Amino acid sequence: MALPTAFAAVAVHQPDGTLPVAGLPGLDRLSAAERETCARLGIDEVRADDSLSALDLAAGAAGRALARAELTGPEIGALILIDSRAPEQLMSSHATRLQALLGADGALAFSVGGLGCVSLAPALLAARGLLAADHDLDHVLVAHGSKPPTPQRYRHPVTVSGDGGAAAVISRSGPVRILDIVQETNGEYWDLFHVDYRDRPTAQWREECRDPRTYSFKLAVETRNRLRAMHRRLLERNGLTTADISCYLSHNLSLGGFRFTEESLGIKISTTCFDNLRRYGHLGPNDVLVNLHTELERGVLGDGQRAVLISASPVAAWSLLLVEIGDGTATHYL
Repeated sequence: MALPTAFAAVAVHQPDGTLPVAGLPGLDRLSAAERETCARLGIDEVRADDSLSALDLAAGAAGRALARAELTGPEIGALILIDSRAPEQLMSSHATRLQALLGADGALAFSVGGLGCVSLAPALLAARGLLAADHDLDHVLVAHGSKPPTPQRYRHPVTVSGDGGAAAVISRSGPVRILDIVQETNGEYWDLFHVDYRDRPTAQWREECRDPRTYSFKLAVETRNRLRAMHRRLLERNGLTTADISCYLSHNLSLGGFRFTEESLGIKISTTCFDNLRRYGHLGPNDVLVNLHTELERGVLGDGQRAVLISASPVAAWSLLLVEIGDGTATHYL
């Protein structure tokens, strides 16, 4: 029987600098309709620091997560870095660079990614698999630094991206138990959003949507249907109903995105998500970790309460993570 898994610690690392959405670079080059869409996202500002790389942000969060778990780098058995969408260098290993920065010399280090905002799910699945397969391994560190892939932080018509790092120590026991994870993908949308970068200076990089109608209508319908079916399956196979879920935490894209998820699933998204959307914008796969961290810091979730963390990406990919507050022993596995 596989061993249980838990968040032993969750930490975030936010730059000090803030950038008001009204002062975003490139905003003056947008059409009136695009500027109006941006203004209605529900994002007032984002954290931004051009001197920090995605790896810097991941390392800052990872150090804090280790400190919260009362661990040092050498005590980490494995390190999983969620890849940056636009790495600083090609043909180098950012996972082993983070390993060196943390002094985790004995850790098994590798990276995962490719699913955009949903890339946290495969990282957690890999961490859980490592803990189940190797009884000598006690702690897995998962980290990600989120920075937009282009100088223009507004991603029409979706969101505004900020800078931030998040990390979690995954162990067999901890204050937040991981009960279940479900994930699905559809390769039909693999390049719906893309950045053509070869032979172009960074200043000219632009993220483009191949077909805005596909994103706004076709993918929206599929996302609604996927999330409904996944949510039903997640609850049923854990013997739960929506009444057993105390909190729903979503990825942070826009106010409209929250309302869409609420209507699709017949739920209420935590006010924490609305607050963090307004202050931080979108942080890729870090969104749900940042929201969980804030919820725990505020003391909103108590012992025995459950939360569902929802992520979706126009790749397209979808994931739901079921957690329970309190260190128990019963865990469900895929």
